[in-house]
Amino acid sequence: MFTRLRRLVILLILADGLSTQLALLAADYTRRLLPLGNTLSKDTTYLNPIIQLIAAAVFLVTFASLRVYDVRRDIRPVGDATGLTRAVAVATFVFAGAIYFTFRDLPRLTVIYFLVYELALVAVTRFVALVVLRLLRHQGRPLSRVLLVGAGEAAEAVAKAVKVRLGDSVEIIGCIDDTATVGPLGLPVLGRFAEAPELARAQAVDEVIIALPAEQYAIVEKLAYALLTQPVRVRLVPDYLRLVVVQSSVEALAGIPLIGLREPRIAGLAWAVKRIFDVVVTTILLLLSWPLLALITLAIKLDSPGPVIFKQQRVGENGHLFWMYKFRTMVTNADMRQPEIVLDVDGRQVYKAPDDKRITGLGRLLRRASLDELPQFFNVIRGDMSLVGPRPEMQFIVEQYQPWQRQRLAVPPGITGWWQVSGRSDLPMHLNTQFDLYYIRNYSLWLDIKILFKTVKVVLTGQGAY
Repeated sequence: MFTRLRRLVILLILADGLSTQLALLAADYTRRLLPLGNTLSKDTTYLNPIIQLIAAAVFLVTFASLRVYDVRRDIRPVGDATGLTRAVAVATFVFAGAIYFTFRDLPRLTVIYFLVYELALVAVTRFVALVVLRLLRHQGRPLSRVLLVGAGEAAEAVAKAVKVRLGDSVEIIGCIDDTATVGPLGLPVLGRFAEAPELARAQAVDEVIIALPAEQYAIVEKLAYALLTQPVRVRLVPDYLRLVVVQSSVEALAGIPLIGLREPRIAGLAWAVKRIFDVVVTTILLLLSWPLLALITLAIKLDSPGPVIFKQQRVGENGHLFWMYKFRTMVTNADMRQPEIVLDVDGRQVYKAPDDKRITGLGRLLRRASLDELPQFFNVIRGDMSLVGPRPEMQFIVEQYQPWQRQRLAVPPGITGWWQVSGRSDLPMHLNTQFDLYYIRNYSLWLDIKILFKTVKVVLTGQGAY
């Protein structure tokens, strides 16, 4: 994104190339020095220029493929610990595979030592880069100096993003605005819109980011033309941030930029992995639980008249309606018998009360053990739901949502979720949404697995189930 960050990328590439060679030499020496494995001659090396070239090529190509050097990404330019560890691990695995098919005489312990040394050297390189960037910024010489145009919501979002994601490599020196006296995050207001070219020159600015509300867009054209006389890059933040639900995207259609305001939070490879995980695990659970399903079916038929399966229309991903299945736990005319209105401590209506008179005796047991949810495995197989996700709500409840609460519809609903393992029905609806948004913003397959294990504990204790 920022022009001068490319210099940092070049330095990091050179440093990583050097680290790879040093790690390889150190690993070879360590293998011959330590008395582990077969005894090797301390005077004989198993390395050669071809192996060193393979290591350099594999690591640089792998790092580039995993976008370690992509400064346009939503991470710090020097990378993050998790991403770098993953990149080193993948590169080492590829390197080991290449060596297996070429130079099989290279001791396997050497590859393990190489992994340890490479991780250490990459960590040291990034730490040094962070220290240098911090020193340069304190000396007033950051890699890029930015002037922010505007002081509203969009400008504040940009200021926060630069501070959190780009750290000490980029500095916003201040903002310009015709009315504001204090900029976002306490940034100084350096002048008015008309003074932009003069300020850009006087402050040695590298980038100008225009973040104005829609009603001030008439100023954008004047600013863009006025800044043509200055050696700066000009960028525009469209005033759509208030309309974004969870995340946005930018695509091009015949050169026309298209901004997506309601993009699925889980897409691409992450969606495919989650879907495959859901289908495989659900299929296994169905094969293991079919005797229990048959027993519950028989028990419901003997307990009270009516259908075994209760189906109800619920709101799924992006607001799509689907039929959700459960074992029937209420009397057959439950829809005709409205429950008593129960309010929480803040005066909000509670839609699921523990002493609902419409619940049958068997139904109360099924709910306590969460066995009434088992038919939703078929919803997962069909693709209406996921094993883990926000709880699918009824349409009339969703219609009462505030705009921010609708963000929970950005992912497929789940049988269990973060709020179910954090309080379940004991929590009011507005707090459920907060837990759902935490899950959406922090989604990973590991988080799904963690929630599934927590669900087992919650189900066994019966916490919040009724």
